[in-house]
Amino acid sequence: MLGWLDGAQERQEEVARLRILVLGGDGYLGWPTALHLSRRGHDVGVVDNFVRRQYDHEMGVDSLVPITQLQHRVRIWEEVSGLKLDTFIGDLTDPVFVDNTLERFEPEAIVHFAEQRSAPYSMIDRQHAVYTQVNNVVGTLNLLYAIAERDPSIHLVKLGTMGEYGTPNIDIEEGFIEITHKGRTDTLPYPKQPGSFYHLSKVHDSHNIQFACRIWGLRATDLNQGIVYGQETGETDLHPDLATRFDYDGVFGTVLNRFCVQAVVGHPLSVYGKGGQTRGMLDIRDTLACVELALMNPADKGEFRVFNQFTESFSVRQMAEMVAENYPGATRIEHVEDPRVEKEEHYYRAAHTKLLDLGLVPHLLEPSTIRSLLAVVDRHRDRVDPAAIRPTVQWRRTASELRPTADINAS
Repeated sequence: MLGWLDGAQERQEEVARLRILVLGGDGYLGWPTALHLSRRGHDVGVVDNFVRRQYDHEMGVDSLVPITQLQHRVRIWEEVSGLKLDTFIGDLTDPVFVDNTLERFEPEAIVHFAEQRSAPYSMIDRQHAVYTQVNNVVGTLNLLYAIAERDPSIHLVKLGTMGEYGTPNIDIEEGFIEITHKGRTDTLPYPKQPGSFYHLSKVHDSHNIQFACRIWGLRATDLNQGIVYGQETGETDLHPDLATRFDYDGVFGTVLNRFCVQAVVGHPLSVYGKGGQTRGMLDIRDTLACVELALMNPADKGEFRVFNQFTESFSVRQMAEMVAENYPGATRIEHVEDPRVEKEEHYYRAAHTKLLDLGLVPHLLEPSTIRSLLAVVDRHRDRVDPAAIRPTVQWRRTASELRPTADINAS
């Protein structure tokens, strides 16, 4: 057992112990979240159906950092920490599995990461768009019904996305906006302008969760998260077999990961269009902190609340420049045609104070952070497939150009 368990002086402040079910607990964020909550003293259950690993097989790509199977990860965690993780293997689109899991584990809170999370994947063709929406929306609906029927006091912490809002020419508020129209004033959900069928699925989720809170008295926190960067956390660093994913490919990879990989392998940093697309960003360690803050400060009965979960905003061009400045070798920035339908230069100012008010102390994107990401890539550079970086999904294709691809088995 590790030394950090031996004394209170090496532990963070004491927290109330909860039974927490982490859905999508085998994924990029779900796995480190489960470990973090376990280390903090909570009883944690992990739910997954391994479909994220199937996407890699379908796309012919792999995580840059090798990851081990869930059962092996759990065994290693129990060996190095002395802490137990319960595992439940199944699909949220199966209502019987969802009901049985809640009955067996009896959670007090649920952290929901278990959705198809790639905008490009959802835009491949009709099959992938339908799959994304069925998987995400139906899974969350099954969960809402199970909570309502099993225990309405369960606090649902659901991962949303800042992409629900789009890029309006006004400030983005945290979930709701006060509107005065023809002399009358009301507080209403902030208008949504999602940019893909994936982002649309998150909008549908938000509406369904808000509706369930209103009619069934559920309580939920919707975390509209920005783009996460980073791969190492205090828990995943404890053993190589506890590592989480590092995606860089054109379908599931995120922009900062892609730039770091391109720099290390000597490929130009590919900025889509003008590069003025601005997004909220946050360190993976802040994702863990935000989730825990939401859990330890739960929503009230019947309350649907929204936290904008990011710490800083950068344009794509700025991120490319930061990587180029911090990479010790030669690199250059190349502007390529944007495969997406989006504004390449736009106003972007979004509120994100609620988590700060709860005590979030963010890790900002410093040069040392960029260098640590570059170091991760360099350690695994032999696993880079340069062909995987190229964007292969085009938003602008007409319906006649879309063709079905390989079958998707989400079971």
